[in-house]
Amino acid sequence: MFRSFITDRRRIPVECPVCKNAMIVLELAEVEIDYCTDCGGIWLDAGELEVLLGDSRQAEQLLGCLKIHSNYTEKRRKCPICLKKMQKAVVGTSTPLLLIDKCGRGDGLWFDRGELQDILNRAELDKDSKIQKLLADIFPG
Repeated sequence: MFRSFITDRRRIPVECPVCKNAMIVLELAEVEIDYCTDCGGIWLDAGELEVLLGDSRQAEQLLGCLKIHSNYTEKRRKCPICLKKMQKAVVGTSTPLLLIDKCGRGDGLWFDRGELQDILNRAELDKDSKIQKLLADIFPG
């Protein structure tokens, strides 16, 4: 199943910002996430991380620790929704630094393979939480 959005009356599939391939939609904890079967990246639309976490306080804390980072070597990727180059954001202060891609318009967040799980681990969420179990089941290793 491919999700698309309508722009200028055309239906356009949501493309992976890395591979440029159409992403598939997976339902994770009643949230439809866009997943690239080639590179393993995950796109979360605005508000989906908060729903996945199920705890507005934790979500606010996690999102509050994202700091825009200007000194990076990674290529800036285009947002799959607005097609503008996304910002690089550092997650927390732990080492090594973890950079994710964040749409400057607020359309969502891009996580390369394993980054979403890494962020949730760094946030020290309960290992038995619903989201942790679902991610481990869907994306083993």
